[in-house]
Amino acid sequence: MGILLKNVLAVLPEGEKDVVKETDIYIEGDKITGIGTEPESFSPDKVIDGKDRLAIPGLINCHTHSYMSFMRNVADDLSFMDWLFGTIDPIEQQMTDEDTYWGACLAIIEMMKSGTTCFNDMQMNIHQTTRAVKESGMRAVVCRGLIGSGNDEAGQIRLKQAYEERDAAKDCDRLTFMLGPHAPYTCDDAFMRIVSEEAKKNHMGIHVHLSESESEIEQIKEKYGCSPIEMADKNGLFDVPAIAAHCVQITERDMDILQAKNVSVVTNPASNMKLGNGFAPVPAMLEKGINVCLGTDGAASNNSLNLFHELSLLTLIHKGVKKTPQCISAAEGFRIATINGAKALGLSEVTGSLEIGKKADIAILNLNTPSLTPRNNLLAGLSYSANGSEVETVIIDGKITMEGRKVLTLDEDLVYKKVNEIIVRMGLDKKEY
Repeated sequence: MGILLKNVLAVLPEGEKDVVKETDIYIEGDKITGIGTEPESFSPDKVIDGKDRLAIPGLINCHTHSYMSFMRNVADDLSFMDWLFGTIDPIEQQMTDEDTYWGACLAIIEMMKSGTTCFNDMQMNIHQTTRAVKESGMRAVVCRGLIGSGNDEAGQIRLKQAYEERDAAKDCDRLTFMLGPHAPYTCDDAFMRIVSEEAKKNHMGIHVHLSESESEIEQIKEKYGCSPIEMADKNGLFDVPAIAAHCVQITERDMDILQAKNVSVVTNPASNMKLGNGFAPVPAMLEKGINVCLGTDGAASNNSLNLFHELSLLTLIHKGVKKTPQCISAAEGFRIATINGAKALGLSEVTGSLEIGKKADIAILNLNTPSLTPRNNLLAGLSYSANGSEVETVIIDGKITMEGRKVLTLDEDLVYKKVNEIIVRMGLDKKEY
């Protein structure tokens, strides 16, 4: 299918920065084939009028748990370990495969409606997130969360499931896979070594939670005599392309390891604040040349999957903490939410910016909204005033998946109905208003 975005303002890369220009964007099949200049023999099946619209590369959510969307607002105002093991884990033990599927569908709807076109997911019930991704048209990197102790049977079963899911999704090039050792407090050193060797052997990256809370730091220090990041490094997790989620409580030495091993760090400001874990030292990591990208975490801890909200927090929090308005500019934040995420996921040649030859993963915002009026500085507006509701149309892999704010690939009403049935069955509908 050929699509022409005509006379649209667009965020385009220019060297190491982004600029906003009025242009035409030509899409053929799944790729952008022209920007400004019409390709030979181009014949659009659909023309989208770009008047009063802004085209941006789809946002990339680099750390989430999509199945948790039905756990939104059920485990609030708790300390991290009480939240995880006292509330969330018991809910997860009740989950069926269908629960995971409907949770992922709800998450995808929320992300799509707020401009996200690709997400990096750690999940539990195999084939369900990938099923939702295939049906919705979304792009995703998926890993089965791995928990294990040494060469125990449970850990081996989870590894086997990770490969089964990867192999079953070979027919969808919008899906790629990593291995997901959950965290140092759920994976011992021996199991980490097993996972790292498996990742090397299978040419897969690693997605892991690291240094999220003070209790984690204390626990790992007592057990292994080092930080979680040092533990992960010693056991080979950084010997392949790795994504470390959170990295809130980290030292200078930790940052040196992350930089030396080219580990990408996903910062999740809302989740880290809500669980009382603190603020990741993002400015210091950027100064060291660490690739920092942006995530929401799951809806059980955020409680939103809106990356515009996360982008606003990212570009505001550190100004306050560091007491300098120049700390993480709006333009820098936008790149963290787009091309930096693509780099982290090994997809920088595929998505993350509007360029000829890349996949057509595009969010189109309506500029006739209070939040983006007047149009003084649209890059600043994306970070400081946009809230996601401005997203009107979404194109992923060259296909229109949302138009006029209506998701075309999933039945929204059915998803809401099914998710509400799940919370009633699980007894989570407390109706405390």
